[in-house]
Amino acid sequence: MQIEQSSSSRLRWVTFSTEDLPSEGADVVTGLKQTQKQLPARYFYDDRGSALFEQICDLPEYYPTRTEAAILEERALEIAQLTGMSDLIELGSGSSRKTRLLLEAYNRLYKTLQYCPIDVSAGLLRTTALNLLQQYPWLHLCGLAGTYEQALAELPPAKFGRRLLIFLGSTFGNFNEIEADRFLLQIRQALKPGEFFLLGVDLVKEISVLEAAYNDAQGITAEFNLNILQHLNHQFSGNFDLAQFEHFAFFNRAESQIEMHLRSLKNQTVRLDGLNLTISLNAGETIHTEISRKFHLPTLTEQLERCFLAPIKVWMDPNKWFGVLLCQRQCINAQECP
Repeated sequence: MQIEQSSSSRLRWVTFSTEDLPSEGADVVTGLKQTQKQLPARYFYDDRGSALFEQICDLPEYYPTRTEAAILEERALEIAQLTGMSDLIELGSGSSRKTRLLLEAYNRLYKTLQYCPIDVSAGLLRTTALNLLQQYPWLHLCGLAGTYEQALAELPPAKFGRRLLIFLGSTFGNFNEIEADRFLLQIRQALKPGEFFLLGVDLVKEISVLEAAYNDAQGITAEFNLNILQHLNHQFSGNFDLAQFEHFAFFNRAESQIEMHLRSLKNQTVRLDGLNLTISLNAGETIHTEISRKFHLPTLTEQLERCFLAPIKVWMDPNKWFGVLLCQRQCINAQECP
């Protein structure tokens, strides 16, 4: 971990080294050795992958970003009133576009604020941080470049009041049930009783709407999906030929989730020298790259409450396509909250 203090007292920067992750690349080996080959979604987000996802968010078919933004635009001030003066900490911050609505709402009420964006893409994170500091002279910023696990274990203490941990963009849907429970446990451990967790989730809706969002006419989602192979080539000295794969996305009704795959266009062998790994693919065989689960609010609420993250307010758009939940960390026992 490297800590960098800017010449400005308003900026602090923390970079978590990949060397801190003893299993770096092991998840790739494990996934590609399975009968149904798969890759962890975190490998989407090198700098180019992050930039492509920002483009996806502006696509006409991709409703989650604009729908969630509309909810936040309407409810940001209410969120700030419900939490009181709080530091904002955001997982997977990207360009922080939607979060600016919250920053401005908190500033309107409380005048000063600390914002801690967390993202695995250090380049995008630094660019966004410097832009925010220039745009908002009242903002203090602590950027954390690394994985969710790394950042949640090393969150800075609250500078102004309590902390609000933010997880927007329906990224929670990328976890399967076991991963989701593990993630919520990490959130619970990172927060103190009384602190807050703001969660954005995509809800169950018509299949035609869901599938169009992941098969856009411009092919940006396909490019984003294929970029995971380019990232592996760069990071692990691989020789994936992107022209020999195609994007394949569909809604799995039984699991209530969109699935994204990369389908091999021919029989081929691929080498990742950095991992000492060789894999063979048959024509038509797929590598599973992502799930995006779609939620029913009553089931999700029960899961959050089991993790001592009780929803205190839920907002939806008029179509009930998307939900934003404000949760509060509860006491686990009398010792925590005597």
